[in-house]
Order: sequence, then C-alpha cells, then structure tokens
Amino acid sequence: MEEPRRVVVVGYPAAELLDIACIVTALQLANFLNGHALYRLELASPGGLPIHTGTGLTINADVALERVRGPLDTLMVSGGIGYVDAMADDRLVAHVRRLGRESRRVASVCTGAGILAQAGLLTGRRAATHWDHVDFLGERFPDVAFDRDPIFIAEDDVCTSAGVTAALDLTLSFIDADTGSDLARDVSRQLVTYLQRPGNQAQMSMFTAPPAVKSSLVQDAVSYVTTHLDEDLSAAALATRVPMSERHLARLFIKELGTSPGRFVRKARTEAAAHLLTGSDLSVQTVATRCGFGTVESLRQAFWAMYGVSPTHYRMTQSRSVSSVSPAVAGRSGT
Repeated sequence: MEEPRRVVVVGYPAAELLDIACIVTALQLANFLNGHALYRLELASPGGLPIHTGTGLTINADVALERVRGPLDTLMVSGGIGYVDAMADDRLVAHVRRLGRESRRVASVCTGAGILAQAGLLTGRRAATHWDHVDFLGERFPDVAFDRDPIFIAEDDVCTSAGVTAALDLTLSFIDADTGSDLARDVSRQLVTYLQRPGNQAQMSMFTAPPAVKSSLVQDAVSYVTTHLDEDLSAAALATRVPMSERHLARLFIKELGTSPGRFVRKARTEAAAHLLTGSDLSVQTVATRCGFGTVESLRQAFWAMYGVSPTHYRMTQSRSVSSVSPAVAGRSGT
C-alpha cells in the first residue's frame, strides 16, 4: 500500500473558513470512500496558534508552520480577509516560499494567490483569484497575470483557484488527477455538488450568476441534474423526480434560471465534458457516455454550439492537466 500523500494547508488570522473546509472535507471524504488513507492532512498556522477565521469561528492548527518540513505532496494556501496582513508577514511568506520548493504541487485558494505571489511563486505565471481582488493584486504584482474569469488555473506544478467554494472544484480536480475520475465523482456525489466545473469555466457561471434560485423545487432539480449527468434527464424524467408537471417545471426554469430544463441539462453536460476532456485521458466516446450524450456526434454538436470548436480541438488547445507535474521541484526558484 502506498504512503498517503502529505498535504499541508496554510491558515492565518482571518483566513476564510470555507477555503480550509472545502479542501479538508473533500480530501478526508476521499480517504473514507477509498477505504484507506490517500491523503495525510495537516493544518499549519504561524506559531501553531488557533486560527481565528474571518467568519468569527476559531479552528485549531495541527502544527506550527515554522516546524513543517518537506517533502510535501501538496502545499495549499488559503485565502480570506486577512490575506493582506498575511502578505506583510515576512516570516509567514518566507516559510511558504521554503515549503513551495519542497512540494510536488503548490496551490492557493481565492486571495491566497496574493501570498504565493508575495513569495515569488507566481512570477511570470497566469493565476486565478477572487474576481473582486484581481485589480488590487494585479497592481501590486505586475509580473503575475491575474485572471478574474476561471474557476481555477493549473499550470505545471502551480495551481490557483477563484474565490471560496472554488476550493472545492480545485480539490476535486486534484483527487481526479491523483486517483482517477471515479473517486472524484463519488466525492462530488457525497458532497451534493456539481460533478466538477471545468477550470476554465467563468466564475460567474450558470451555477453562481444572479438571480439566485429561490424555488426549492428548481434547486432540487438542478442538484439532481448536476450529479446524475449520465442518467435520463429528459423533461419528463425531471418532472417526475421533483415532482411536478412538465409544463410547470419549464415555467419555473424560465422564471428562475432564464432557460429551459433541456438547455440547462445540455449546458451542464457540455461543461462537465469539457472538464473531462482537459483533465483526463478518457476517450471522446467515454466522455460522451459519462456526461449523458450517448454518442460522439451529440457531444460534437454540443461543443460546436457552446465553444465553436470540436471536442478534439478543445482538448488539444485547452488541456492543462494538474497531474503533469515534475517529480520534485526542490530546485525551483523562489523569485
């Protein structure tokens, strides 16, 4: 049995609780569903002190950041309203820089990208962060191309994600890359979340853009769609599942989401297929089947309608596999 992958999550005063929780919950659930530990998790903070999060709750750290020694599989830096002060903490930044050199994979969530940038780990790179902080970070770090659009960006051994719950999308992509899509799918089902949003999906997507869904019936239908893409999602099947008449379901979708059930399903399936094409080696036929298209031709038509290219072309031009990392990055420059 292989040794668990060692993952260290860095927190600090006023870090975002959800940034930390999304990572830890997803990886621990992967351990549970797998039957044995795939990941060994440690929450580190300056001095090992309890982390008074930005939400007002306090969580205990497992270890002092200063005492952590590599090698690590993954170093993940959380974001939160305290990130500006964390960027100004020379000791914290120095230890992040040091551990970055001792990690196979380095990642940040939300505004944690600012700490990676301060440590020199994003120099010359494109990086994702919370859309509302792109301008501030872009002005402070002109040598980093901060992008307000993607859910996450994975380039070689450095990965950055958008705000808050995008931590879950990034962590699911790690599980997928490390163990395969089946376990990532099982984790997403247990968390009752979207299978996995493609990294290059806009932060303001059909799942996050206003107006918010008010109808609990529509919420139930959307949740079912996004976690059962390979099943029968016809209007009749969804209406039976909710339950309500097909006509009423269609009216609610138009009112709440501005689109019909059929178009919503097609978009969800296409986005999921985009992720699998860029984040796995599955054949186009397998992707089509897993995402509920049935045939490659149906998938091709959906891609042309949404992206203006074929699935094969999309894979060739958009793939940024989080698994294509160097076996050791001890020699990476910290500037």
